[in-house]
Amino acid sequence: MERPREACGLFGIYGHPDAAKLSYFGLYALQHRGQESAGIAVARDKNIVTHNGMGLVPDVFDMPHLEELKGSSAVGHVRYSTTGSSILFNAQPFVVHHRKKSYAVAHNGNIVNAYELKNELEEAGSIFQTTMDTEIFLHLFVKNLKHGFEQSLIESVSKLKGAYSFVMLTNKGEVIGIKDPNGFRPLCLGRLEGNYVLASETCALDLVHAEFVRELDPGEIIIIGENGIRSLKPPVQTKRSFCIFEFIYFARPDSTIFGQNVYETRKAHGRCLARESPVEADLVMPFPDSGTYAAIGFSEESGIPFEMGMIRNHYVGRTFIQPTQSMRDFGVMVKLNPVKTLLRGKDIIIIEDSIIRGTTVKTRVKTLRELGVKRVHMRVSGPPHRFPCHYGIDFSTKGELIASSKSVEELNDFLGLDTLHYLSLEGLLKSTGIENPENHFCKACFDGCYPVEFDETLAKDCLEVR
Repeated sequence: MERPREACGLFGIYGHPDAAKLSYFGLYALQHRGQESAGIAVARDKNIVTHNGMGLVPDVFDMPHLEELKGSSAVGHVRYSTTGSSILFNAQPFVVHHRKKSYAVAHNGNIVNAYELKNELEEAGSIFQTTMDTEIFLHLFVKNLKHGFEQSLIESVSKLKGAYSFVMLTNKGEVIGIKDPNGFRPLCLGRLEGNYVLASETCALDLVHAEFVRELDPGEIIIIGENGIRSLKPPVQTKRSFCIFEFIYFARPDSTIFGQNVYETRKAHGRCLARESPVEADLVMPFPDSGTYAAIGFSEESGIPFEMGMIRNHYVGRTFIQPTQSMRDFGVMVKLNPVKTLLRGKDIIIIEDSIIRGTTVKTRVKTLRELGVKRVHMRVSGPPHRFPCHYGIDFSTKGELIASSKSVEELNDFLGLDTLHYLSLEGLLKSTGIENPENHFCKACFDGCYPVEFDETLAKDCLEVR
């Protein structure tokens, strides 16, 4: 893994005759949040019908599939696994049947006490069908149904620790949205022709022409049914821990999350970066598509022209013919190719949003040197990633993070750069535009301060098939 990958994207819709088709488009808009598998579940005739598959949304669904998924309520999911194996059996939404009722759930995040909860449930007789932490929530839910539907939701999520946004569907067609008390992952509510929509990001609302209503509050449970919307909120408030990396990398730039537009926030990161680390050069450029919007901000603040010095091939699939050893850099070159006449003999500033392992960056810098670029400066629109994430991003060990073992000076030499500078944590937080940002964000991957406690020996891929 060179680029970080997120856990999942969620979509849900209540009361629309084309619920499955709208879910398809919603998931299409959220494809950047997971390219491993996709699935849609609809409520029909007091049952839940699903179609899941491995691959991208248009690979998993065609018109016959969507025609089969008839119903006015649906939930959908795109996935990249951070717990559980990459197999169809673990594709979501996940469905259970209990006492002539059915429930489907899709999850974005990572439950850090999954190992302990699974052991407790198995000791009490639960039988697990998958290796996903998501399934734990449904086991807890049906176990607590004796307390009533709403109370079961409250009791079940109170047992969970970590990051979770859920969308849930009942066989009666109710759609439920749930957000963890820290609010790690985004989840928003929209309205479409008098019906309601839930989505991980507002870009999905835009594609289906839904009106943005609001984001779910941390710890909030929204139940959408024939009597409208009911909101359940926890009596005890927890410190907010919005994932700062959503702004830096994950969320689509046309989305608004945590009350801020992602495009404008990334540009602000770039402007702050230019003020913190000025350098003379002929042009500013990103490695598409990472760093593009921060590069625009850097250019605007510094007055150095912005150029697209690397051109991305948008038709690269997930697989291609493997190159020979003599073409060992083909995997990098097939995606990006430099504009030679623009770059040769120039001093350039490359803007990146993150450096995880550094291998791809090193190869690209080497290519630029061989092309005849005079000086290569790199500026990164976030602090160094020195600590693993346990809340739904797939760099879960320190060994995957090059900045955890090398200083900035050592990284500069390793990557073959003339200069390297990271945006400070203070600058990153300030440029979000949120008041008192230090009290709003999870910054654990930068500072090692984890907002939710966990047993690190049990938190690593605890539900992976052994």
